[in-house]
Amino acid sequence: MQQMDGRADSPELVELYEDFEANSLAPLWTQRDDLMPLAPAPQAMPHVWRWKTLYDIAERSGRLVPVGRGGERRAIGLTNPGLPGTAYATPTLWAAIQYLGGHETAPEHRHSQNAFRFVVEGEGVWTVVNGDPVAMRRGDLLLTPGWNFHGHHNDTPNPMAWIDGLDIPFSSANDVGFFEFGAERVTDEASPDISRSERLWAYPGLRPLSSLDALPSSPIAAYRWEYTDRALREQLALEDEGHPATVEQGHAAIRYTNPTTGGDVMSTIRCEFHRIRAGARTPARHEVGSSVWQVFEGSGRVTLGETVHELDKGDLFVVPSWVPWSLEAESEFDLFRFSDAPIIERLNFARTYIPSISKEQSA
Repeated sequence: MQQMDGRADSPELVELYEDFEANSLAPLWTQRDDLMPLAPAPQAMPHVWRWKTLYDIAERSGRLVPVGRGGERRAIGLTNPGLPGTAYATPTLWAAIQYLGGHETAPEHRHSQNAFRFVVEGEGVWTVVNGDPVAMRRGDLLLTPGWNFHGHHNDTPNPMAWIDGLDIPFSSANDVGFFEFGAERVTDEASPDISRSERLWAYPGLRPLSSLDALPSSPIAAYRWEYTDRALREQLALEDEGHPATVEQGHAAIRYTNPTTGGDVMSTIRCEFHRIRAGARTPARHEVGSSVWQVFEGSGRVTLGETVHELDKGDLFVVPSWVPWSLEAESEFDLFRFSDAPIIERLNFARTYIPSISKEQSA
């Protein structure tokens, strides 16, 4: 060990550093840049997963790997190249493609981690949440908040795949996870068109007087595509009529909300849907916190950092904290997004920087 001026350290200083190591200590002055960078320096990397590749691998897994007690789910995690040794998409978010074959049943279980499912194509599977069968169809967002029993059953001979999103990395890092096995099958194998939770809760602006308490997660089990699509189309129609309705020119977006609080659908995960007109593009922006996106329909491109990626239906990509991103639509471009924003905002770490707006303000 030598001092910065090239002189050898004194024996006393050498002994001091040896004592640091021997006693599991680390002086701040040797690691400040790692612990307190000038701006977020994520280990997670921007990355794109291709839906065609994911589906092919999931389909092969369906032929070779049974679903049932033990493994529980035929779910394949999207592993961020910057987080080796994990199955994490980001330090706080887990994303996977789950595949259920014809007439298969995934047994029930529950866990502390919050979860959702988003369906990019297909139908025929019901997820059963606390005994309530919920149909899964294209474009639907389906919730399984923490500690709710849930399983899935496929009523058709055709397989179905969807994406799962959970807060597993955040839960694991903070040692808050519990897990419990449930029924070998699902507790209700009915296949109704509409779930009991939707019958009670899914009416715009209307709330049952039988449940006025604020709940930590939304009681709505499914947010249906027909309502999401209509909301986005009306935003763009209002923009055409000269009324302020979109996030920015040509960019419509909605946030799925908890009707008991007006906040996010779950305490650790934010879910959104974005529609961008053909030919429109969003300004580059930096955001604290991470997000995962999936293309629902259309084609376009995403710029992550300085790299441009072409995107088609089903493709997924991850945006780590503070990595600049922007979207450009070739055709009308629909994208589902989930993020760790509720955690970031509640802890008062939220920050967004849009360089183009800052330049305009300083001009």
